[in-house]
Amino acid sequence: MNDFMREDGEELSAQKREAFVRISAAWQEALGNGIEPEVLAHVALFAAFGDLVATYGESAVADFAERLSTRIAAGEFTVSSSLH
Repeated sequence: MNDFMREDGEELSAQKREAFVRISAAWQEALGNGIEPEVLAHVALFAAFGDLVATYGESAVADFAERLSTRIAAGEFTVSSSLH
């Protein structure tokens, strides 16, 4: 298993929670400034995939992306409304 697919340790989980809080706040601010949610989503995905490709390379990110449809269908990316 490469670094891209590693299991989260306690410190990494804490960083992910903090990052989610900060990105959610920025997202809400952008919505409040009139940016459409679909525009935000497309730009966020482009930025995220661009960073992942720069860090891990096209092949690793393509493999990751191939598994996204299964993970999405399983509800892994369904965010509870209590987080907003």
